[in-house]
Amino acid sequence: MINHNGKILEEEEANIPVLNRGFAYGDSVFETIRVVNGKIMFWEDHYFRLMASMRIMRMEIPSSFSPEFLEKEISDIIEANELTNSPARIRFAVYRLQGGYYTPATRDIGYVISTEAMENAFYLLNEKPYEIELFKDHFVTSGLLSTIKSNNRAVNVLGSIFARENSYDNCLLLNEKKSVVEALNGNLFLVKGNTVKTPPLSDGVLNGIIRKQLINILKKTEDYQLEETSISPFELQKADELFITNVALGIQPVSRYRKKEYGNTTAKELLGKLNVKARLG
Repeated sequence: MINHNGKILEEEEANIPVLNRGFAYGDSVFETIRVVNGKIMFWEDHYFRLMASMRIMRMEIPSSFSPEFLEKEISDIIEANELTNSPARIRFAVYRLQGGYYTPATRDIGYVISTEAMENAFYLLNEKPYEIELFKDHFVTSGLLSTIKSNNRAVNVLGSIFARENSYDNCLLLNEKKSVVEALNGNLFLVKGNTVKTPPLSDGVLNGIIRKQLINILKKTEDYQLEETSISPFELQKADELFITNVALGIQPVSRYRKKEYGNTTAKELLGKLNVKARLG
């Protein structure tokens, strides 16, 4: 079942026109949201990021789009798919309505909410080998547009194809200044001693929900010093740990980059704290 503009429809009935602007121009933004037993994880952060993304894209935000309204829209589709008592992954996509070419005929929007069942209620540490490489064919542009989740993900798609063709589990993306920005599907953290680094939003980093949660956790943890600073590719092989974060997986430790192998002690500790924060809401 799909929630299309507030109507619960069978997937085959939830049709979008071929000239939909999300398809034609990538004129769309989305949120990937984790729901556990009917509870939306980090809902306030998701809501405000979605609103910020729509403003950056100069979309008209409907007056009905209150946190309570959208929360109910998500709950309705969770219930319709009989996932109320299970972990689920939500994709909440907002697109500008059809019309115009590069210049839209309207700023009004439509939305689609889809669901997918997940296996685990809370985040588990994946300790299987996880090898990464740099993707250098194309770059992320530093700036505000790169911080939002839009449908313009060509670099991520091409990087994912490169990773699969070369048997890597993931790749790291660079910006035009040759700084490491993020992974194909999440934010990057680097650990060296008791210092934890993550690239700043000004480098073109996705404004990730789990990134924000870990930054808040680290600021309250005396054992580590957090630095939001640009990361050079040369720093990667000097690090003790590398890990990737996103809302679906939580924290994914990297085990190998080129000839360097990494531990996961910090990732394991932070994952425990992240799960506690998720439970407390």
